[in-house]
Amino acid sequence: MKPFFLRMLILALFPFYSIAQKSPRVLIIGLDGFSTEGFKTAKHPNLDKMIADGVLSLTTRPVMPSITLPNWTSHMTGSGPEEHGVTSNGWTKEKHILTPLETDKDGYYPSIFKVLKEQKPATKIAYYYNWKELIYPINKSYLDEVSFQEKDQYKDNYNKAYDFLLQHKKDPALVFLYSVHTDHAGHGYGWMSPEYISSIEAADVEIGILLEKLKTAGLYKDLHFMLITDHGGIGKGHGGTTMNEMQVPWAITGPKIKKMGLITEFNSNKNTSLVLARIFGIGKIPDSWTGSLPKTIFK
Repeated sequence: MKPFFLRMLILALFPFYSIAQKSPRVLIIGLDGFSTEGFKTAKHPNLDKMIADGVLSLTTRPVMPSITLPNWTSHMTGSGPEEHGVTSNGWTKEKHILTPLETDKDGYYPSIFKVLKEQKPATKIAYYYNWKELIYPINKSYLDEVSFQEKDQYKDNYNKAYDFLLQHKKDPALVFLYSVHTDHAGHGYGWMSPEYISSIEAADVEIGILLEKLKTAGLYKDLHFMLITDHGGIGKGHGGTTMNEMQVPWAITGPKIKKMGLITEFNSNKNTSLVLARIFGIGKIPDSWTGSLPKTIFK
């Protein structure tokens, strides 16, 4: 029987069967200190186009305290500081106050990277960052590629993220692409200062370049994209409980996501790993994870 007629027969008998099951693939773009205020004020046409066919929350809550390491750890572990134990930017595996609820064999709280490698071992995982402390709570043994850039530089990591996705275009893949320069602009010049807004707009330019390269290579259509951040800011700092600090953008788009536009339902940085687990078809999440899955965003 010819392939075309075989396909038609299968679809007729099994209408919900997909001949070409696509491997789940996610690119996470993380901008540190990117507030809802900043999102509303800055011009970011490339981010806008990226998330236009998906979901955008401008009322997502960081975990407390509203500082960097606890929140990025929460994104990647589906839990809050009270569970994963990362309560400050000074946390290290060797020196911390609060004992985590659960650890792997190497002493790390279970991350989405661990869950993926154990349940979906074919998944290729890359982690790109430019704030050295960021990776401290993450067990690097579950990562296939790691790249750190110094002095707030991030463009080389954007190129590496593209190369990684191209190299593994047939594999399930999760790429975490982070930059701290937006946060440092807030600390240096003030949240909502012209320099802070410019830092967001500069990131958007590089994001646009990356997205165009993905489109040209035929990699864009089947990717899920996430935009996440850790906290906002007020004055030249953060860590408190003002709405300037405790309200951030969170967005996702891709083949499994509904086109819903702006949503107002409750969302938390703790939910990110639950969403990733759903995209990758993870059957069991760690018992210690406390995030919740925003089910309405999925097709």
